[in-house]
Amino acid sequence: MNDDRPLLERLHARLEATADLPLDRTANRWLGEAEAVAADVARGDAPEAAVERRLDQVRTLLSHVEGTGHPEGDAHVEAARALLDELDERDGPDGSGGSDDPGSSGRKGGEG
Repeated sequence: MNDDRPLLERLHARLEATADLPLDRTANRWLGEAEAVAADVARGDAPEAAVERRLDQVRTLLSHVEGTGHPEGDAHVEAARALLDELDERDGPDGSGGSDDPGSSGRKGGEG
């Protein structure tokens, strides 16, 4: 996965970029959790199996985001999904697993 680090960093950057946008409150919580998980893998120190599990978690969390209520937020989410697809093509994760409850992410923003 070391050669995937630039993609992992881009994934995190896309999700992080949504943090200060005025997004739908529910979408904001899912994105906050996805961003935290993506930050963990972007550091590059997790074993490959852990990275694959965490990417599955990010995908699951993003599956709950139907829209952000902000065009820039929507673009970042779509770009993040495309990066996940690219990582899947390169590394072949099975797409299973993931957390369904982001709880409180502590993110800024979140109109609703």
